[in-house]
Amino acid sequence: MRKKLLVIMSVMLFALGFLGFRLIYIQIVDGEMLQTRAFEQHTRDRLIRPDRGNIYDRNMVGLAVTRTVATVSVIRAQVEDSELVARTLADALDMDFDLVYEKVGRRVALERIKSHVDPEIAEELRRLRIPGIIIDEDVARVYPFNDLAAQVIGFVGIDNQGIIGLEAKFDSYLAGQVGKILTETDARGREFADSETIRIAPIDGHNLVTTIDAVVQQFAQQTIESAVQAKQAIRGAIIVMNPQTGEILAMANVPSFDLNEPFAINRPELAEIWESLTLDERMNYLNQMWRNFTINDTFEPGSTFKIVTGAAGLEEGVATTDSIFVCTGSRTVGGRQIGCWRRPRSHGALNFIEGFENSCNPVFMEIGERLGAEVFHQYMHRFGFASRTGVDLPGEAVGIMFDVDEIGPVELAVMSFGQSFQITPLQLMRAAAATVNGGYLITPHVGMKIIDNDGNLVEEFIYRERVRIMSPGTSELMAQILESVVYVGTGHRSYIPGYRIGGKTATSQKLPRGSGKYISSFLTFAPAENPEIMTLVLIDEPQGAYYGGQVAGPVMKELLASIMPYLEIAPVFNEEELEMDGVGQVVVPGLVNQNLSVARHILYKLGLETEYSGEGRVVANQFPLPGEIVNQGTKVILELAE
Repeated sequence: MRKKLLVIMSVMLFALGFLGFRLIYIQIVDGEMLQTRAFEQHTRDRLIRPDRGNIYDRNMVGLAVTRTVATVSVIRAQVEDSELVARTLADALDMDFDLVYEKVGRRVALERIKSHVDPEIAEELRRLRIPGIIIDEDVARVYPFNDLAAQVIGFVGIDNQGIIGLEAKFDSYLAGQVGKILTETDARGREFADSETIRIAPIDGHNLVTTIDAVVQQFAQQTIESAVQAKQAIRGAIIVMNPQTGEILAMANVPSFDLNEPFAINRPELAEIWESLTLDERMNYLNQMWRNFTINDTFEPGSTFKIVTGAAGLEEGVATTDSIFVCTGSRTVGGRQIGCWRRPRSHGALNFIEGFENSCNPVFMEIGERLGAEVFHQYMHRFGFASRTGVDLPGEAVGIMFDVDEIGPVELAVMSFGQSFQITPLQLMRAAAATVNGGYLITPHVGMKIIDNDGNLVEEFIYRERVRIMSPGTSELMAQILESVVYVGTGHRSYIPGYRIGGKTATSQKLPRGSGKYISSFLTFAPAENPEIMTLVLIDEPQGAYYGGQVAGPVMKELLASIMPYLEIAPVFNEEELEMDGVGQVVVPGLVNQNLSVARHILYKLGLETEYSGEGRVVANQFPLPGEIVNQGTKVILELAE
C-alpha cells in the first residue's frame, strides 16, 4: 500500500510540476504572443490606405496625384437581409445584382464589393445604416495628363504599389504606411454594441519632385506622335536633357498608353482578338506597351556615333581639322569593301570638318584605323558604353560590345561609324553630352528631391560627380564642328534663324542587313557655344524616305522652335537672318472660344502655323498657351469642340 501511495504521489507531484512549468512558460515565454492572438480573435481590423505621395514636374505641376475615395465592403456575420444588402449595393454602385449577391453570401469575415467609390455615393450608403455594409476611406491614384510621359511616370497596382517607372523606383518614398480601424467582436464576428473603435492613422507618403518639365514633355510628345503617324513608323522617341547636369526635361515614347487605364489595349486590331490570347501572350504585349524604348532597348546608333570617333581622333592627335581624307565611295578593309552611304558616288577629297558635314563613312573608318582597336575600345569604355548610365528609372539596359580581342580590322571599320554594336538611346546622349559640355561624363536623372506635404525638404538626390573624359579644347572644337553640320551639312533641315544649333544625323540599318528597315535619328544641342539643352529624336522604321536628315531633321526643327523660346533661350539674329521672311518672335494670342476660321486667320497673320484635332468649329483649348513667346513658324495646336 505504501509503495502504491508513493507511486501515486510521485505521479501527482510530477503532473503538478509539469502544469506549473507549463503555466509559467505560457505566462512568461508565450504570454505576449498569445495575448496578441487573443486580441486578433476578438477584434476585426480594416486597413486604411495612406495618401500616396504626389509626383511633380520641376515647376510643381502634378503628374501623379492622389484623391480621396471609398471602399465598400460587407461583413457577412452582420448581414440581416442578404437580398436587401445586395440590391442596395448593386443599385448604388451600378453593379450586376447576381454578382453582388454572390459576394454578399460568401462565408468570409469581410468581402470587398468595390474600390475607388466616389465619396458622395459612399456617404449616401453610410446614411442608410444597413447592417453588414461597411464604408472605409480609401485613396485612388490619378494621372491628370493621362498618357503624358507614361513610360517614365509609371502606374500603381490595385494595392497602390508602384509597378513601373518612377512609381516603382521611388515607391519606398511615395507609399507611406498603412493604418487600421480596430473593432471588438464576439466569437461569430459580430461587433459589440458598446464596443470602442480604435483608429490607427496611416502615415502619408512623401512627394517626389522631378526634373521633367510638363510643357517641354507635351511639346516632345505631340511632335513625335505627329512624326510617327506621318511616316507610318512602328514607334518613335524624343529625349530632352540638360547636357551640363544630366537633368531630363522630357522623355517621350510613342506609342504611349493611358496611365489611368494601363491595361487598356492601344491597338484596335489587337483588342479584337485579346480574349483569344493566352495569359503569357497578353503579358508579353502589355510589357511591350509599357516598355521605355529610350532606356530598356538597344540599337545600332549609326552615324550619330561618329561624334565619339571624331572626338577620340582629335583627343589622341590622329586627326586635326586640317587633316585631308579621300572618299572613293568605299574603303577596302581586311579584304572586304565597305561602302560610304553615298556609293556609287563619292565625296572625293575632304577635310575633317567636311567629313562630319557630309557624314562620310571612309573618313571615320580611317580615323578608327589610326586609333587602333585597343585605343578605340578604351574610348568606348571611357564614354560609358560598357556600363549603365545610372539613370534613376528601372530596367535600364547596357550596351552590347565586342571584347577588345574580338575587334579585327573589319569590326573596327564598321564600329567607327556606329555599326556592329548596340547601345541605348540614353547612353548615346550621355556620350554626346560629354563631347560638348567641356568633356565631362554626367549622370542622366529624373528625380530631383523628396518633400513632405508642407513643402519641406526631406531628401535631395545627389548623383555621381561629373568625370572628365576629354580636354576642354577638344570639346569646344567638337561643338563648333557639329554646329557646321546643322548650318551647312546633313542636319541643315533643322536650322533655325537666330539660334546656334549643333548636331548629327544618323540612318541606322536594322538587323538583319538588307531588310530595308531603318531607324532615323537626329541628335542636337543648343546654344552651340554653351549648350543648355540636348535633344534626340528617333523614328523606328519610317515608310518612304528614311535618311536621318530627311526624316528626323524637320521633326527636330519643329521641336526646337517650340521649346527654345519656352526655355528662354533667346535668339540672336545676324544681319543676313534679319532679312529673311518669317524671322522674329511673337506672343501667342488667346484663341479659346474663337471660331476655327477666325483663329487660323489670326495665326496666319502672326506667321504661326496651325494644327487642330477633335470635332467641331470652336477652339476649346490651345497649346502653346496664350501669352507665351514663340518663334514665327511655330505650330499652334488647337483642340476643337462643337
